[in-house]
Amino acid sequence: MKKALILLGPTGVGKTTASLLLAQHFRTEIISSDSMQIYRHMDIGTAKPTLAELQLVRHHMIDVVDPWEHFSAGAYIETVSPVMQRLQDDNRIPLIVGGTGLYLKAMTRGIFKGPSANPALRAELRNMEQSRPGSLYRRLQDLDPMGASKIMPNDLRRIVRSLEVCMSGGVSMSAMQAEHTEKLPSDFVKIGLMRDRAELYAMINRRVDIMLEQGLTAEVRKVLDLIIAHRSSALPDFRDSALSSMQAIGYKELVSFFDGTCRLEESVSFIKQRSRNYAKRQFTWFRQESDITWIDITGLFDPEAVFRKVLATVQPRVA
Repeated sequence: MKKALILLGPTGVGKTTASLLLAQHFRTEIISSDSMQIYRHMDIGTAKPTLAELQLVRHHMIDVVDPWEHFSAGAYIETVSPVMQRLQDDNRIPLIVGGTGLYLKAMTRGIFKGPSANPALRAELRNMEQSRPGSLYRRLQDLDPMGASKIMPNDLRRIVRSLEVCMSGGVSMSAMQAEHTEKLPSDFVKIGLMRDRAELYAMINRRVDIMLEQGLTAEVRKVLDLIIAHRSSALPDFRDSALSSMQAIGYKELVSFFDGTCRLEESVSFIKQRSRNYAKRQFTWFRQESDITWIDITGLFDPEAVFRKVLATVQPRVA
């Protein structure tokens, strides 16, 4: 199988600048594996590459759908697969960059192809949960006990999806996952970037401040207005956790500010805290992945220095 390079790491670690230099060195294109950069209009809060960076290196899986639309990991793989094939047929190494665990797992280990989203069924299930809190989790325990054991009782989003699969597909999600998995046909070279935790957290806090200076608050207001304008009876309210785009860190917290339930200073504090927590969760997921070569870039802030250190590890692996 032909090679594919994955550059992963927690949010804010410095993947973007290193990836641009790597892509230019290998004369290839970048495939984003960030589940929030797929949404149009959500630029500042998802830390998308700038226009100049996008013009410097061709990127894929950025600005794919609108914030009120659904996009699954299965759809991601279907879109990415021909891009990778084209690059490999041209003897170029696809460069996958990001930190969304589900997308990376789908590429390297496969995922099940479950039934498509059913907004009406999801709304019905959520109404049931609102009327009888805890009822959906108990129902999932009856229909798919193995799947329920892997989900926290308060994780409504995953509970609803699991029930949706059971009720639409006729079999449990656990059964489908066991039988319908496939990975992309590539030899994946996984490179992870890491920093000292205190340094990473300080960088995350500073990045949030920069996003606010760049206009994050106005961007979130614009996205909310667009969602409201395009909302139909089949679509969830932007406050509903079923709307994936509004689960993005930064947007979710500022919704509370616009609702008047939280002061701006509190929202900003929550954004920083949840960004740090997300970085920690990413590391937890990465530890479950095999064959990741970790590169410690603590103290390195010059993109060229990071690139050179990464290249020294990558070059012999993809030769």
